[in-house]
Amino acid sequence: MKAIKYTGLVIFLIGLAIFTGSIFTGSFNLTSAELDEFIKEKKYKNEYIKKELTEAVVTSKKINIFEFSTRVRNAFEEANKPYYNLIDKYNKEKKWDKKGAQYQYIINGKPHTLSYTLAKKAGSGFVKENAGLLWFLTFGLAIIGALLFMLPNLILLGKPGIKNNHIYHNSATNRGFIAWLVLIYLVVFYLVLYFYPDYIVNWTFILDPISNALNGGAASQWFVYGFLYCVVMLTMAVRMYIKYRHNKYQIIRTTSVLFFQIVFAFLIPEIMSSLNMPGYDFKNAFPLDYDFFFEWNLKSLTESGGIGIFILVWGIVLTLVIVPIMVYFFGKRWYCSWVCGCGGLAETLGDPYRQHSDKSLNAWKLERWLIHAVLVFSLVMTIITLYCYFSGAQSFLGINSQWIKDTYSFLIGAWFAGVIGTGFYPIFGNRVWCRFGCPLAAYLGLVQRFKSRFRITTNGGQCISCGNCSTYCEMGIDVRAYAQKGENIIRSSCVGCGVCSAVCPRGVLKLENGPEDGRINPTKILLGNDVDLMDLVNEK
Repeated sequence: MKAIKYTGLVIFLIGLAIFTGSIFTGSFNLTSAELDEFIKEKKYKNEYIKKELTEAVVTSKKINIFEFSTRVRNAFEEANKPYYNLIDKYNKEKKWDKKGAQYQYIINGKPHTLSYTLAKKAGSGFVKENAGLLWFLTFGLAIIGALLFMLPNLILLGKPGIKNNHIYHNSATNRGFIAWLVLIYLVVFYLVLYFYPDYIVNWTFILDPISNALNGGAASQWFVYGFLYCVVMLTMAVRMYIKYRHNKYQIIRTTSVLFFQIVFAFLIPEIMSSLNMPGYDFKNAFPLDYDFFFEWNLKSLTESGGIGIFILVWGIVLTLVIVPIMVYFFGKRWYCSWVCGCGGLAETLGDPYRQHSDKSLNAWKLERWLIHAVLVFSLVMTIITLYCYFSGAQSFLGINSQWIKDTYSFLIGAWFAGVIGTGFYPIFGNRVWCRFGCPLAAYLGLVQRFKSRFRITTNGGQCISCGNCSTYCEMGIDVRAYAQKGENIIRSSCVGCGVCSAVCPRGVLKLENGPEDGRINPTKILLGNDVDLMDLVNEK
């Protein structure tokens, strides 16, 4: 069985290596006719762009993606430079009309995004011409290898039951060099995905056939991410099924997050796009869906007819009505552990690292300040955005609408949720984003703490203080401290994953939805003869 595991690991690494190495293959150049068609499609008014791009990419020389990106970005910069010079000139001369007229010729957009758009048209080579074969050599081999590595655990782990043997002796699960290699790979992946999409254009070629089948268009870097997200969750879910096969709650919960990620977050939006409707994830609630009230989204929805208005109303009702009602009856676990894609990735890909969550008091203090600060940031941004949308102004109380949206998108949407929130799984644990940054988790937590039927009840008399519950709490809660005293666990951060209960050898912990009365107050502790049992019975 171990031989099968090691064979699977080798196959997985081969698939991963081919996937990563495919970035460096292929050539990128255009003919004059293709360039003319591209400029016509984009409706550029800039009179210099054709000349600059012709010199940059209309060539018979084979250019790799990195050189191509540099050439294209320089070409756009040079094409815009004459107009920026005129803007500066007319600004100094106070010729405001002439200054304003120049902006129509400026080609706006992030440099690497502009490069990606052209690279998608200019690419050629083995990857693009053999998408099916490359899919098998990358995704296919990685999936087969991962399954071969995980399936033998059905036998090697012995009888059903939690097995965390040697987890702190393993370099992959105790911040060793393997964990750091995984961190580096994940961080680089997210940096490239968010900020250098043109560098991974070959990955989009691999998935073009699947994208065309689902939405009728070529794959983007976000399609690659969505597809990869689903594949990783689905594959790692097999590991969850094997590890937690003794626990029905974990089996059903894992199946639930898979369903909502694959169907609601991936398939439905892609199919909607193919039907010329706005691609929308119906489970994604504001403020996690922070751009829901951005001008471009509101304009898109209001111009999309009945379906757009329905989505707009649904998004508001989901946030203001459905979310708090569901939290009242079931706690924030209904979303964070059963529905949310971020939580789904954390519970599948991130499960091997859950023991790294910081349980210190300082971490708890930082958590409370940081997550609520992000919630306030998102609300302020939304208020400013809506004010500017309806008033036509550019700023509110001196805060520029575009600036605060760009700042939030960069700091929270990209760096916190992606680069740090997922990239740092192997070092900080699997719920860094959910615990310290997610504004929706903060909103759900406030409701759960003060107005909910959910709690984790404890039986202190059965607790043997083994510490399993605290060790494997991904949200950094010292569960054992509550269990030893027989107190109900009522914490804003608790996502109700149920792993603390699953790893308890004595059945001390139980997830419950009960009456609010007595929910927050700790139960009475029976120590020796300190309490007269008959008096206690008579009181009740």
